[in-house]
Amino acid sequence: MREIEDRIAFVTGGASGIGLAVAKALVNRGARVMLADIDADALALAKAEIGQAAEGVVCDVASAQSVEEAAQATIDAFGKVHMVFNNAGVGLGGKPGEVSLKDWRWIVDINLMGVVHGVETFLPLIRGHGEGGHIVNTASMAGHWANPMMGPYCATKFAVVGYSECLRQALAPEGIGVSVLCPGWVKTAITDSGKRRPSGPPAGASVLSGAEAVGGNDSSTVTDLIAHGMPPEVLADWVTQCVQDNRLYIFSHAVMEPVIGMRHQAIKADYAAAIANESLTKNQTS
Repeated sequence: MREIEDRIAFVTGGASGIGLAVAKALVNRGARVMLADIDADALALAKAEIGQAAEGVVCDVASAQSVEEAAQATIDAFGKVHMVFNNAGVGLGGKPGEVSLKDWRWIVDINLMGVVHGVETFLPLIRGHGEGGHIVNTASMAGHWANPMMGPYCATKFAVVGYSECLRQALAPEGIGVSVLCPGWVKTAITDSGKRRPSGPPAGASVLSGAEAVGGNDSSTVTDLIAHGMPPEVLADWVTQCVQDNRLYIFSHAVMEPVIGMRHQAIKADYAAAIANESLTKNQTS
């Protein structure tokens, strides 16, 4: 989407962190924004900070009905929507076999189904006006490589990456772009996300327990890395540029690129073993 000026954007997790920074960057480029967040108090502050170019709506992305109501509020306020930033997310980690199914459902409902709800609700609205649009789904570098102590988080982020790749192929002929945001360490409040869990902090699993990056092994390290992470405002400027350039993957941390390369090398090595197996190669369709 080359033109951002006079376009309408919907941003979940819009009251703080990456979401708020992206909203500000969009407004600076002439867009108007609907901020959506589950935290009503933070939402009011964010709306006041941005000013007349922003409206706000309380939204729980885990609820399809809540997202539908937020979409209607967006249409009521602005008439249409062009860009959707499915950014809301939470962190959860823990040892395999020690994370409850309740905790798994919590993170899947927000990190994955929250994205699905956003796409399924807003895509018909974007198609309806025929002016094109863009969808940005927030994943993570944890959507490209695994960490043994972050199974729930990695699983949801890998899913968002794959879903976004599917959407990209499906929607390109319609003039609707799709990007997947895969940041490294950004200075946000994601380590506090367990406080917003309906039944309180997860039992038997710490929020972002284990390290997502090379060199860290426990939640205190994660907390430190995030506390000293990239300012969200810096990332937001890059995100808006990538939307205008219609990039599929929005990466941010060059230092993490070798880790993705290692994963790809491992895939190629194991694929080579399969190719070398004559029984397999003789019994396959092209």
